[in-house]
Amino acid sequence: MTNNNTPDFSKNADLSRAAEIAVDECLGMKAGETLLIVTNPHTEQELIARAVEKAAGSRGCSVTLLLQPIKTQADFAEGYVLEAIEKAPNAFVSLSADKLGKDGKRLSKPLKTADGRSYDHIFTYLLSGLQRIRSFWSPGLSIECFARTLSADYSLMRQRAGQLKRLLDQSSSIKVLSPAGTDLRFGTKGRSAHLDDGDFRLPGQGGNLPAGEVFVSPALGSADGRIVFEDSMADIEGCMLLDNPITCHLSGGYVMDCEGGRQARQLEVALRKGMDMASSLVSQSGVKPEEALRYATNARNLGEFGIGLNEKARITGNMLEDEKILGTCHFAIGFNYEEDAPAMIHLDGLVQRPTVIAIDQSGNERLLIEDGKTLL
Repeated sequence: MTNNNTPDFSKNADLSRAAEIAVDECLGMKAGETLLIVTNPHTEQELIARAVEKAAGSRGCSVTLLLQPIKTQADFAEGYVLEAIEKAPNAFVSLSADKLGKDGKRLSKPLKTADGRSYDHIFTYLLSGLQRIRSFWSPGLSIECFARTLSADYSLMRQRAGQLKRLLDQSSSIKVLSPAGTDLRFGTKGRSAHLDDGDFRLPGQGGNLPAGEVFVSPALGSADGRIVFEDSMADIEGCMLLDNPITCHLSGGYVMDCEGGRQARQLEVALRKGMDMASSLVSQSGVKPEEALRYATNARNLGEFGIGLNEKARITGNMLEDEKILGTCHFAIGFNYEEDAPAMIHLDGLVQRPTVIAIDQSGNERLLIEDGKTLL
């Protein structure tokens, strides 16, 4: 599917160079490999997608580019998109204005791996479950952000990310503090941290571009305290630049309430909508009521803790970039990346100048970040 009205990007050298970095440095595409790209028509993301298509094609790759209407967290992906992913190309890229879209077929009948892990989307099943494809996904990515952040020092980023992953993997719990009032502790025992360091060159590897974070899914039911989100917070309809901080109180791993004025109330509405979306699965996708209840409950689950590592990233109001800022951390409410807390939403929010302390099983503490300075 093509768009004959797409503006000419061929003279944008920064865009072309960033696309080449994405294809070579991040995906490691080789001649003869297959690449599937999904984007939205008449958007800035389509221009980036076509630059990536051109870069991969010039390296001898077989590239398929599909256009689908813009999707939000509440929408389902088009059937032809899911069918194309199901063919398991060597690499898959989602350059969407918002989201790729949910997989209604697998929501009602999840795919399971031999070891019993369950996946409600064909993409995550092939990427994380079977580890047959590699990928990057960049919701809302602008040309300016793409050109600026893809020039990051990947060697340094990957070094820092590897060190952080090892320290998080060795921890049994994490404590996070911030000058704005964040004071939270959660468990990490039995969890493995994930790298989003721009290295997506092997099957099973994937993440965002711009890259630059290490993240972990808190142990279920373990988070207690409060998070004070600053500057930006995701909503179902997009990302909010915050007029005032939002304080979320957590108990037993779930967000109990949100405080902070108009935008805190907006976040509360989003969490309730996430619960309502889960309830509608029974009628829309044939999901069993008990499973829909599980999805609804996890709309308030603390699903992610991440640490930003990209020195090129800055506050833009797009969480894709905001959460990568070096010296910040972020949390997400909703589904996690261990696939054991499914939900219909995943809402990230930023914490500025955090102090992050990793605690091992013997109670020994290791300072990872102090007042926004990464100690690596």
